[in-house]
Amino acid sequence: MRSPLTGLGADCGHEAVASGRSRYETCPCNGDIRNRADMMGASSKNSAADEASSTGRPRMPPLKALSAFEAASRHGSFSRAAEELGVTPSAISHHIQNLEDFLGVRVFSRHAGRAVLTNAGRLYAGEIERAFGTIMGATRLVAPQSQRDHLFIASGPSFAAKWLQPRIGNFIGQHPEIGIRLSTIADLRDLETIRFDLAIAYGRPPVVNDRQIEPLLAERLRPLCSPRLIEQLDLREPGDLARATLIHSSNALTWTDYLRKVTGASIKARHELWFDRSTMAIDAAVEGLGVVLESEILAAEELDKGALVVPFRQPNFEVETVSYYLVRSAEAKGRSHVSAFEAWLRAKISAANLQTTSVT
Repeated sequence: MRSPLTGLGADCGHEAVASGRSRYETCPCNGDIRNRADMMGASSKNSAADEASSTGRPRMPPLKALSAFEAASRHGSFSRAAEELGVTPSAISHHIQNLEDFLGVRVFSRHAGRAVLTNAGRLYAGEIERAFGTIMGATRLVAPQSQRDHLFIASGPSFAAKWLQPRIGNFIGQHPEIGIRLSTIADLRDLETIRFDLAIAYGRPPVVNDRQIEPLLAERLRPLCSPRLIEQLDLREPGDLARATLIHSSNALTWTDYLRKVTGASIKARHELWFDRSTMAIDAAVEGLGVVLESEILAAEELDKGALVVPFRQPNFEVETVSYYLVRSAEAKGRSHVSAFEAWLRAKISAANLQTTSVT
């Protein structure tokens, strides 16, 4: 049988010297062979090092910075992120700066004391939120008894602030084992970039195969204003709005469409104010700045307190439209805490006599 050292001088014909060492070790032919073997070994080591450097995992961003960014992007506020994480707003700002230095790109734009996600930040936030969700899911697999189950809810900012947030404490009291993570969405496209179990979407979302979508709330839109403004401007019918400032917000019906629907004509108002949030539009109306066309759902507290009133009470001066839809993610199917929240939500809506009765 040929020696396994064949080709390395083992069969060269030289005899072993009387030193007790093998023929291979003492063969004069093998000096060059050993040198070549050493070179091959060194080359192999260098290749492994090169491979490690080329295929090794990229350096991770600071985890504290990622946690701060995830919370800040989800809340849309450094202060609320700081409250959640138990740090100061300046610490959140410092972590965000560290992350931006690491990424080499701005994730928040800062102006007028506010921090708003940039396009890059919006994209990054969606991916990071999904990654955090994956980590939480993996953690539950190995420590299911020690981790609270989390429910991810998404909602428009005005509905979240004016209707959902004041009531959600009731759900927490009934289900202390479920942690709530509430995110606000500026528009329906945000659902493509965030993690959510249930979303309360304003306006019908685009149809996506892996989602379930159904009507949730029919809102009634009508003019609202402060009581003193009615007296100041003598507002008795829609035509009197020509003497008022019309306050616009991003709801499902514009003033132009409303006036054409209830009067058949348009009205040139004295002044106009525009807000991109219903919360700001409602506050402006409470301050007496004008008349707002708004949802009785969002203005319920102000109407109950008398801070806002309906200047024209005829039924034909109100418009009802299905504006809120419930969106379930594909991952939400069959999860008990999702079912619990949906049952609670529908019970609250039913108790307030707000539920929609038609499915479109």
